[in-house]
Order: sequence, then structure tokens, then C-alpha cells
Amino acid sequence: MTREASIIELASWLQTPPGQYLLQWEQRQLDAAVADIFGFHALQLGLPELPALRANRMPHRWLALDDQAASSHAQIASPVLLSEFDALPFESNSLDLVVLPHSLELAPDPHQTLREVERVLRPEGRLVILGLNPASLWGLRQNLGRLLPGEQKLFLPLAGEFLGYWRLRDWLRLLTFEVEAARFGCYSPPLRSEAWLERWGGIEPIGARWWPVLGAVYFIKAVKRVH
Repeated sequence: MTREASIIELASWLQTPPGQYLLQWEQRQLDAAVADIFGFHALQLGLPELPALRANRMPHRWLALDDQAASSHAQIASPVLLSEFDALPFESNSLDLVVLPHSLELAPDPHQTLREVERVLRPEGRLVILGLNPASLWGLRQNLGRLLPGEQKLFLPLAGEFLGYWRLRDWLRLLTFEVEAARFGCYSPPLRSEAWLERWGGIEPIGARWWPVLGAVYFIKAVKRVH
């Protein structure tokens, strides 16, 4: 088996114990964040495995996928919008909420994707971002795996690149976004076994208190300010 064939795909990795651990934490953050965001039009870009808008009550909610993601999720029954994320088919200032679940780190040009999201969001519209944190045990494990010879050395899928939390905050500030809330989660070491992940289940409150910016994933909620 070649190294390329041995690397787990993103959709398959999300079904593994660490993938489920990640999705469960992210789903809790999203359900709490989007439940009280009101308006008419909400958009999720990518990652259909995570129903980011299920707790939101806006009348118009869309899931957008690019061609590559759509072809690998042909079994999805709910309507989806096919679009490149850096050229969204919406008028400027027309959306009330956009959710980016790992969309930026998977995008060919994350900065252009973020600029496009800023264009379609109306003033005071909300943006929610989820991303993997390079300054974490998971990030360290992934970077070390890239240096090791042999197969199946990576802990995370090969697709995508880490986008640092502070770098992303700088981008948001330049695009007139104001961060309303930010938190980190998934402090467990990079373990593949469900049993071992359960043994580390009590580390979340400890990590959030003592090393809050070292969680494996970050959550950002921002608002578009227009003065």
C-alpha cells in the first residue's frame, strides 16, 4: 500500500473515536451559539457531517458544498448549494449568519474565502468559525507525523492546513469583524482509542481553566461591524 492510499480521508476520520469526540464538542458549541441568532438567511459552508444550523430558527438555511465535497457526499438527501467558497452566489449584505466549520483550513485561498463571507454578510451579521489549533497536542502530533517516514504516521487527515487562532483574529479585525466569543476545546491527548479518550474525559474543565488556548480546536463567534 502506498503512503497516499494509507492516509485516512476526512469523512472517514470523522467516524473514528477522535473524530466523533471532535464533532460532539463542536456540535455543542454550535447549538448554543446559533440558537439565538435571528434573521432570515443562514449559510453553512462545507462539512455536512456537522449540522451546524440545526438549532437555528431562520426560515432559509442552506448547506453549501464545493464540487469535490459534493461528489464525496452524493448520498446527502437534503438540498445543497454547489458553489466555490471564494465566489458565493449571493448579493452583498444579504445573509444574517454564516458558519465555517473547518472551511478556511480546507480552502485553497482561506483569506479570499473570508473576504467573500464578509461581502455577503449584512451589517451586524454573525460569523461562526471552527478550526484546528496548531498550538495544541493534536497539532504537534500532526506536524511530527509529517516528518516521520513510513505509513499512517499522521493523526489527522492530510487534507487542509492549520490556521492559527491569533492569525485568524488579525484577519477578522482587518475585515471589520469584532470577535464576540472565543473558546477552545478537545484537550485530550491525540489518542485513537475510544476507551483511552473516555479515560481523559474529565480533562475538558481542567484544560479550559489552566491552559485555555491549547485545545485541539477553537470556536470563534464574530459580528460584522459597519461604522
